[in-house]
Amino acid sequence: MKFFADTAEIVAIKELAATGLLDGVTTNPSLIAKSGRDFMEVTKEICGLTDGPVSAEVVALDHPTMMKEAEKLRAIADNVCIKVPLTIDGLKTCKALTGDGTMVNVTLCFSANQALLAAKAGATFVSPFVGRHDDNGFDGMDLIADIRRIYDNYAFSTEILVASVRHATHILESAKIGADVATAPPKVIMGLANHVLTDKGIEGFLKDWEATGQSIL
Repeated sequence: MKFFADTAEIVAIKELAATGLLDGVTTNPSLIAKSGRDFMEVTKEICGLTDGPVSAEVVALDHPTMMKEAEKLRAIADNVCIKVPLTIDGLKTCKALTGDGTMVNVTLCFSANQALLAAKAGATFVSPFVGRHDDNGFDGMDLIADIRRIYDNYAFSTEILVASVRHATHILESAKIGADVATAPPKVIMGLANHVLTDKGIEGFLKDWEATGQSIL
């Protein structure tokens, strides 16, 4: 499974990149606003921190304007992935962009039917929002499983990019189902390394080592 950082915070992206765990970055208008920086400027800086896809989202709702915005966004760097909403205009834009080799992330997916349309439109990634799905009384993992089954039935190349990840269990269950990517806040990804028994093991090893009176350096 690939890990994308779902943030526009440069420091957090750099910290995750230093671990070797960063495969890409997803941003959206809300995350850019939270960073308090210029949209184009921060997107360009993020693109320089990873060789993987960096999702930059259009804000227009109609196809012609989406295409104009996409043209500006994909000029930022070669690894920009244009993010479009799962609407008819978004799908039309997806088809046009992927047709000329541009990566596209179709976002705000909440049903397997929507994911089917994204794959047929040639999406590079589809982003089902599992956390928001859970918030509204549905099971986000059921959605991921349905999309995986459909994509495998027809050998679609669109990658399932699990979004709205809230905790480690979302990542674990998505990986068990066979999702291709999980995008999450860096602290959630880094938190996957945490386990109480690992901490206790380190504590015990250090205590025993100290008793030997030795030093490696």
